[in-house]
Amino acid sequence: MKYIDEFNDPGLARRLLDEIRATATRPWALMEVCGGQTHSIIRHGIDQLLPEQVELIHGPGCPVCVTPLEVIDKALEIASRPGVIFCSFGDMLRVPGTGRDLFRVKGEGGDVRVVYSPLDALELARRHPDREVVFFAIGFETTAPANAMAVHQARRLGLDNFSLLVSHVRVPPAVEAIMTAPACRVQGFLAAGHVCSVMGTAEYPELAERFGVPMVVTGFEPLDILEGIRRAVRQLERGEHRVENAYPRAVREEGNPAAVRMIEEVFEVTDRSWRGIGRIPASGWRLRDAFRAYDAEHRFDVTGIRTEEPAECRSGEVLQGLIKPTECAAFGTICTPRTPLGATMVSSEGACAAYYLYRRMNSPTPQAGGAAHEEAAPVA
Repeated sequence: MKYIDEFNDPGLARRLLDEIRATATRPWALMEVCGGQTHSIIRHGIDQLLPEQVELIHGPGCPVCVTPLEVIDKALEIASRPGVIFCSFGDMLRVPGTGRDLFRVKGEGGDVRVVYSPLDALELARRHPDREVVFFAIGFETTAPANAMAVHQARRLGLDNFSLLVSHVRVPPAVEAIMTAPACRVQGFLAAGHVCSVMGTAEYPELAERFGVPMVVTGFEPLDILEGIRRAVRQLERGEHRVENAYPRAVREEGNPAAVRMIEEVFEVTDRSWRGIGRIPASGWRLRDAFRAYDAEHRFDVTGIRTEEPAECRSGEVLQGLIKPTECAAFGTICTPRTPLGATMVSSEGACAAYYLYRRMNSPTPQAGGAAHEEAAPVA
């Protein structure tokens, strides 16, 4: 296939659904670990089209959602200071901290700006040598190379008024944390295609072997996801547990070596807290000592900020796949995109946002039987 609309073809979707239905002979639970995949699944109703034997569990694949509350509060503190230009991707501005968000800081006079790349923030630092420019560096392995490059360039250009507030997280340790949790029901994974396009697949065979779960690297279009599900179910039915690449147009086994080298030059592995989940060993990155001068957390002395998650928000359980968004009593009532309790309701990759946006206001009821699924196949 060559064009994007071919990955939405209803006829091919029906064929894949028929194969999944014919293959699945007992219940299987698969987790997608990318928020982009979650939104595609809910938008196209893929979870409702699958046979009742196959359940999709939404994992902690939204980088905005897993950014811990204390890091949000550190961002709010830095952005409120005079002389600071605080730069962020747009989906972070509505993420609630303790009592306010970056939009509120902007409304109160803080210089908060939406940028499309950390290099945009770097250019602001070059143009405003009298201001401190801070970029909010969050995300999985996908965004880490560009953030590392920004720091690398800042040092090369001698820009001492540029820094990063870093909250990078890594997928493999999160998979391990999910599989070792007492309430884990996950039997297979749809691995994140964008992450693997950067890092490759080398970290996953050991996890697949140790936990006995298939891991299929999957893209984001409806046919990508259905093909990933088909391969994962086929492995489970055969008693196999290996890594398969169902996204070869973007992912190679070695990933992007240049991007990996840039990450390793600038960042080092560290323990990291995940919002609603807690601290996961070796699950994040921080700036190496050689680049510590560009660490906003130390530059602005906000390392001591500590917070507690609001008790009424169950986003942590959503991120761990323990509940669906609709199982939270606050969903769609006191928690909406205009009045969010947690990041999963406002992020463009959050599961709660997907359920709200596509009007999935009640728990989905899987349909058994071929005819109902035939009529509801995903379309563009």
